[in-house]
Amino acid sequence: MKRLQWPSWMPIDPYILLLLATVGLAALLPARGTGADVASGASTAAIAFLFFLYGARLSTREAVEGLKHWRLHVTVLACTFVVFPLLGLAARGLEPVLLTHNLYTGLLFLTLVPSTIQSSIAFTSMARGNVPAAICAGSFSSLAGIVVTPLLAAALLGNSGGGFSADSLVKIVLQLLVPFLAGQVLRRWIGGFITRHKKVLGYVDRGSILLVVYTAFSEGMVQGIWHQVSAVRLAGLLAVEAVLLAVMLTLTWYGAKALGFHREDRIAIQFAGSKKSLASGLPMASVLFGAHASLAVLPLMLFHQMQLMVCAVIAKRRAHDPEAATTPVPPVAASRIAVGTAPRSD
Repeated sequence: MKRLQWPSWMPIDPYILLLLATVGLAALLPARGTGADVASGASTAAIAFLFFLYGARLSTREAVEGLKHWRLHVTVLACTFVVFPLLGLAARGLEPVLLTHNLYTGLLFLTLVPSTIQSSIAFTSMARGNVPAAICAGSFSSLAGIVVTPLLAAALLGNSGGGFSADSLVKIVLQLLVPFLAGQVLRRWIGGFITRHKKVLGYVDRGSILLVVYTAFSEGMVQGIWHQVSAVRLAGLLAVEAVLLAVMLTLTWYGAKALGFHREDRIAIQFAGSKKSLASGLPMASVLFGAHASLAVLPLMLFHQMQLMVCAVIAKRRAHDPEAATTPVPPVAASRIAVGTAPRSD
């Protein structure tokens, strides 16, 4: 039987449709009482397992080799954890005229989370860029974000972050960093199994994120916070995010050129330095924002879909640049990637 595939002309990532359906389910049937406790516990366990898989997948040898290209990784980290947050702080002037306090808080949190891994690799490969560098850059960013993101949240969000405390940082470390390190330790024994079953485990990735979304939005519905969002505010948020993405895509491309990077590295920097991870941001938001996590992650969910659509177009154009004609497709990830077929969970 021929396998059904998402039409390449469809501009919406099907995983985003699943996320929206999950939000709808939480609105109609939010988890309450004991059900909410069960959903919260299952969500915590699922995210811990998700980061365990991340650790088991990351080749330590590749990570060590990637350190040799330290200038590129420092550039990506600076874009992710310095430039992005500065732009987020600059957007404070839009509150309360264009954005409500909660939406601005979510927007600022969006600028603090780490970069993606899978989609950065996919688009870098599609544009004939430095794929190994994209792999390492995304991995380093995700690992650094486990510690850097909550620290930045403590410094920049203050009490807006759901009462950030040392206890929140401990929860994030235990839920994300410890499972990741455990995966790294056990990689030599389970790495082969992970590789052979990566497709099935990919569903675990996406299912974990859906569970976190359901739990967060259920709590938001129970707390009655959704009356704070109007269609006008959402339109304003989308406009702000479009400008934010455009600025970062421009800065990463021309900034990398000014720093002397060649074309392949500039592509990796642009795609790794302009993205934000849904997979890393959601579990952190659930710890940091508590009942307000649903509004906090709304800007991240919208930005995630926007970055996929825009970067898919850019990657296709980069692949047809005159300079790309003499650049072979990196063997690490030479499969065809299109909108709706890129990895969904990061």
